[in-house]
Amino acid sequence: MRKQILQGVYLITDTEGQDRYSHIELADAAYRSGVQMVQYRAKDRSDRKALAEIREIADLKSKGDQLLIVNDRPDLAKIGGADGVHLGQDDLPISAAKQLLGEEAIVGGTSANLDEARQVEKAGADYVALGHIFATSTKEKKYAPRGLNTLARVRQEIHSPLVAIGGITLENAPQVIDAGADVIAVSSAICQAENPQQTAAGLVGLFQ
Repeated sequence: MRKQILQGVYLITDTEGQDRYSHIELADAAYRSGVQMVQYRAKDRSDRKALAEIREIADLKSKGDQLLIVNDRPDLAKIGGADGVHLGQDDLPISAAKQLLGEEAIVGGTSANLDEARQVEKAGADYVALGHIFATSTKEKKYAPRGLNTLARVRQEIHSPLVAIGGITLENAPQVIDAGADVIAVSSAICQAENPQQTAAGLVGLFQ
C-alpha cells in the first residue's frame, strides 16, 4: 500500500548543532510525539554506520502512517528499510530515485524558488520542499531567506504537498501554516530543544 505525505510535522535529525541526543533518540522522541515523518540526515557518518542507524530508526515507527526518509541516498534508504528519500537540486534525479526505490516509495525534492518548485513537481516528486523560509544556521545557504510571500506564491502555483523548511520554530510556525504549507520541516527547533519530545508535540498540536 502506497504511503502518503499528510499534513503535519517533519523532523530532520541533526547531531552537528548539538551532541546531547543521537539521531535515534531524536527520531524516537519525534515519533512518540506524533511527528509524521523523520528525515535521517547525517553527512558525517560512514555508510556502514548510517545504514545501521537507518535500520534502527525504521524499527521505531509505531504507526502505519509514520514515515522515514533518508537525505540524498536512495541506496541507503532502500537497504535500510526507509520509506523513501529526500533529494536536493544536485542529487540523483527524481525519476532515477523512483526507478531504484519503486513507485511506492516517497521521493521528495528541494526547491528555492517558484521555478524550481514547478520543476520538482513536474519531475514527479511526492512533495515539494521550499526553503529556506527564515534564516537558519542548520545548513549553510548561498541565498537569502525566501520568506512567507514566496511560500504563499508557490502554494498558489503547485498542487503537490508543500513542505516549508528553514528557520521554523514553535513561535513562527503558525505563520508558515497560514501561508500555505501542508508540512513544516524542522531541525534545530526540536534537536536543540531542552525537551525535544515536548517541543515536537507542541508543533504537532498546531495541526490538530
